[in-house]
Amino acid sequence: MNEKAAHVPERIKELREILDISALDMAKDIDIPYETYNKYETGDLDIPISVLYTIATRLGTDVTVLLTGEEARMDSAAVCRKGKGVMIERFPGYEFSSLAYNFKHRTIEPLLVKLDSSKPPAALVSHSGQEFNFVIDGQVKIVVAKSEHILSPGDTIYFDARLPHGQSAVNGTAQFLTIIQE
Repeated sequence: MNEKAAHVPERIKELREILDISALDMAKDIDIPYETYNKYETGDLDIPISVLYTIATRLGTDVTVLLTGEEARMDSAAVCRKGKGVMIERFPGYEFSSLAYNFKHRTIEPLLVKLDSSKPPAALVSHSGQEFNFVIDGQVKIVVAKSEHILSPGDTIYFDARLPHGQSAVNGTAQFLTIIQE
C-alpha cells in the first residue's frame, strides 16, 4: 500500500471527529457492525473499496480526500499518466489504482485492478450502482450472484453491483479496468 493510502483510517477518524459523529453513530449510519467499523478506523482491518465510498458519502466528501488527503482539483478534464493512479491495496492479491482521483464531482469511478491467483480471493462484496469490467490481461473469474464467468482479454461484463460479486485471477496474474457508477 502506498504512503498516502496508509493514512486512510486516520483521515476517516479525523473527518468523523471534525463532524462530531461518534464511531458508534458512524457504524450505524453506514450499516456496519460497530466492531467492524472500529477495526477499519484503527487500521486493524482493511476497508473494502465499496465501504470507502459509503464512508466518504456519509462524511460529505469525495473518496479522493480519504485516499490522498487532498481535494480533487480538476473540473473539465483530469489526465492520469501510466502508473500514476492512486494505488490502494485493500485485499491480498487485489490492488486498485484510481484513474480519475483528481476529477471533482465524479459520477463514475474508473479503477485499474490487478489480481494475483496465488492469493486467496477476496470475499464477495455488494454496493450501490452498476459496474463494468473490461479484461486487459490474463483471465479473470467474475462471480455475480450465483453465476461464474471466465473472461479473457477484450471480454467485458456489466452488472448490478447490488448483487454479491467478486473477481479473481485464473492461473497467475490478471488486470482489468472496472468502472463503478455509484
